Amino acid sequence: MLDSQLIRNDLDEVVKKLAQRGFIVEQEKLKELEAIRKQCQTKTQQLQNERNQSSKEIGKAKAAGKDINELLKNVADSGEKLKTLEIKLGNVQEQLNDILMGMPNLPHDSVPSGRTEADNKEQRLWGTPASLNFEPKDHVDLGTNLGLLDFETAAKITGARFSLMRGSLARLHRALIQFMLDLHTEEHGYTEVNVPYLVNSDSLRGTGQLPKFVEDLFHIPEQDYYLIPTAEVPVTNIARNAILNAEDLPAKFVAHTPCFRSEAGNYGKDTRGMIRQHQFEKVEMVQLVKPENSYTALEELTGNAETILQKLELPYRVVSLCTGDLGFSATKTYDLEVWLPGQQKYREISSCSNFEDFQARRMKARWRSPDIKKPQLIHTLNGSGLAIGRTLVAVMENYQDENGKIAIPKVLQEYMKGKTFLD
Repeated sequence: MLDSQLIRNDLDEVVKKLAQRGFIVEQEKLKELEAIRKQCQTKTQQLQNERNQSSKEIGKAKAAGKDINELLKNVADSGEKLKTLEIKLGNVQEQLNDILMGMPNLPHDSVPSGRTEADNKEQRLWGTPASLNFEPKDHVDLGTNLGLLDFETAAKITGARFSLMRGSLARLHRALIQFMLDLHTEEHGYTEVNVPYLVNSDSLRGTGQLPKFVEDLFHIPEQDYYLIPTAEVPVTNIARNAILNAEDLPAKFVAHTPCFRSEAGNYGKDTRGMIRQHQFEKVEMVQLVKPENSYTALEELTGNAETILQKLELPYRVVSLCTGDLGFSATKTYDLEVWLPGQQKYREISSCSNFEDFQARRMKARWRSPDIKKPQLIHTLNGSGLAIGRTLVAVMENYQDENGKIAIPKVLQEYMKGKTFLD
């Protein structure tokens, strides 16, 4: 959530910044509500002063033996007026809060300007896509031909956008998870956490999924729980309503979880294969840092995700998302896009974002600086390190041969009991 003081003091700049994202601010509504809020607060202060003064006069009148009935009536009238104003002020603040909760984060000055993903700016390339002397298959044909990937049975069990893996492919999926967790905990300094896969609405509001993206979530109304769309939600909410000590920062967490998304906004998109499913798995990195360190942390976190791709020897590129392609809560995002021979293009495999204090303000996640008495908001970051299904797809397609066999990356062979090919 944006700082209400920033909106009050520099609304024009907020409007300008959000226009770069294609978001139109309800300026007149905001100004109208803000004027009412100020009026209510001014009148409330006046009535409180009058009531305090009447209370003092009552004391003096009692001591002097004077009639205090009129003074008591004044105090009672002031009390009733204050109650009415408090209700009005509460309603106004609720309306203001609803508007603020629907406003996205401001893009950082370094974010390229643009409307769609076509305007994203390539930062760097790593690796070179292999020159194949045969027509590469996509992961669907590869996995189906080997009898290791089964969409029909998954559809029978549940429905569309689910998959079933068998044998060595299921083991390779598990190996990728273990490899990523090992690397992030043993070399990158993250603490592994195992978190709930069901969360309450406060957690989703804290990270920005609610109220805007309610249609993308799977909801269990009886308990008012939601299946997590990403581990970002439970892991980041570790800091909700907490005050961290300076020596506890940076706090770096990594978690493996399933993720559940209705894909309401992507009807008809990527319906073939495992690219976009209702259920998938990720290894997610989250960092909680001091504000002055968050952009250094963004580069580090992005590098941590890149290391996975480099060790798997998968060609990829890093792009900086433009203003119009940023996620709701992010102020700056790098996407990692891996090369898929079956599609002959780069596809997103990780998003690494800095949210600055946007999520922290919603969560009341703070830290105590030894130099400042009042606790300050932390900055939050997260990134996929990596999306397991898409990494599996990339391995299958990049490690295929002309006979449709799939080699196992060297770094994963120890997790596969020394196997070099899927069987």
